[in-house]
Amino acid sequence: MNTYQLQIKQLVDYPRCRIYREFIRKLMSDKNLRKTGGSYFFALLVLYSFANFRSSYRRMDGISYLIGPGGWIFSLKELTSCFRLKYQHQTIDVLKVLQDHHFMEFTLMEHKNLVKVVILDWKKNNSVLGYHAPCQKDTGFFFFPVASVSELISIEKCSELDIVLDLWLNTVYHDERVKGSEKGPVVYFRNNTGNPVISYAELSERWGISKAGVSRILKKLQELGYITLCTFSGNQGSAIYLNGYLSTMFQISDMPIDKEEIAFTLKVKLRNEEIPHVSKESSRVSKLYIRIIISKLAQILSVRGFSCFQCPYLSYKLYSYLTCVGEIYYILEVYCNRSGKLWFWEFYLE
Repeated sequence: MNTYQLQIKQLVDYPRCRIYREFIRKLMSDKNLRKTGGSYFFALLVLYSFANFRSSYRRMDGISYLIGPGGWIFSLKELTSCFRLKYQHQTIDVLKVLQDHHFMEFTLMEHKNLVKVVILDWKKNNSVLGYHAPCQKDTGFFFFPVASVSELISIEKCSELDIVLDLWLNTVYHDERVKGSEKGPVVYFRNNTGNPVISYAELSERWGISKAGVSRILKKLQELGYITLCTFSGNQGSAIYLNGYLSTMFQISDMPIDKEEIAFTLKVKLRNEEIPHVSKESSRVSKLYIRIIISKLAQILSVRGFSCFQCPYLSYKLYSYLTCVGEIYYILEVYCNRSGKLWFWEFYLE
């Protein structure tokens, strides 16, 4: 009897990327991410997230409108809010640019208070069902062509929202053709090298911002929990791993990113500040190294049934002590602010 093993992968040569509507709604509501300029990439993905995959009706001010697959009707005020813009004329300007690039068409209706939008290549990338029924707008997913990303991000310099989407749509997982993808979902910009390591100069050219701006945004995204940034010594570049990718795309637990294992796999050396090292003269450990050590312990302890390290209610304290024979050991205290439980782990660092 044949046996089958399910493998979860995001392959580099797949022409479309699955995008969940919940993820787009998260970006729409995350005020920590700055929106500058038109943010055309973000705006188009917002339109995709509302598009019908079958015909349905929308009733507005007592009038029912039939909307076909790939389309939707918004009030201009509603769409302005979805685009995170201040003025309605800015929304129309964004729609005109997207229409000029042949991504969609729009029509102003009812004294220009309503906007009907149709995605032009919807049927090419998404299934169309041949019956009338309401369509979910906050759950489920749609497909977006990866080939369209380069054109969208080149319209003008990218906003932080555009950059998050660019990273997301260029992520690869468990593809043997891309180094380091077996260690976690890694950003790979399809440059035919199979190597995800990229320099700030390349990202600066891609996103239309300065290298200092690239550094600032990547550090900000890491602090916000969107990415894990692996920075390597010298001018070797960086590798970008996405946090929350596996739980969003495949509904499985996210795996902790081990920077040392990634450096070993990619045959590069981490920057000194990325390598966990605890001073023997001090009993305190920096927050950066606590995060690194916790990620390593999480891998070990999750196998043994302790999977609470992803919980937002946990607090951590890491300190050292000197044994009678002069060896330094460390104790990690983990406290659950919700249940009041306290755990201790003792370990030794080589």
